[in-house]
Amino acid sequence: MKSRHISAVISEKNIVIKGSDALSQAGFTQVPNAILKSDGISAGAKLVYALLLSYAWHNDFCFPGQERLAKDIGISRQSVNTHVKELERKGFIVIKRRGQGRANLYELNLKAKVLRR
Repeated sequence: MKSRHISAVISEKNIVIKGSDALSQAGFTQVPNAILKSDGISAGAKLVYALLLSYAWHNDFCFPGQERLAKDIGISRQSVNTHVKELERKGFIVIKRRGQGRANLYELNLKAKVLRR
């Protein structure tokens, strides 16, 4: 059986959610349990990773600015920067700086090894 990317499966709409409310209509994000339960990643970094995943699920990539991340999470831009650097150091994301005032491109590594402290 040939493996397909999740975006191909989702585009087929083989799952329909009925009875959704205003909260669930905005969508949801799956975060690997290994990341959620890891004691080697700060809570803030987990939240930033989850938000990056939520942006990326539809396009296989994402490039929100740190201002956008900060606003969506409700933390300072400096805190976002700290958490993004942590994720990069630990191999969960790769940041491609695009320059000229454009937002960075974040590549999420779903196969990163989850380290314990």
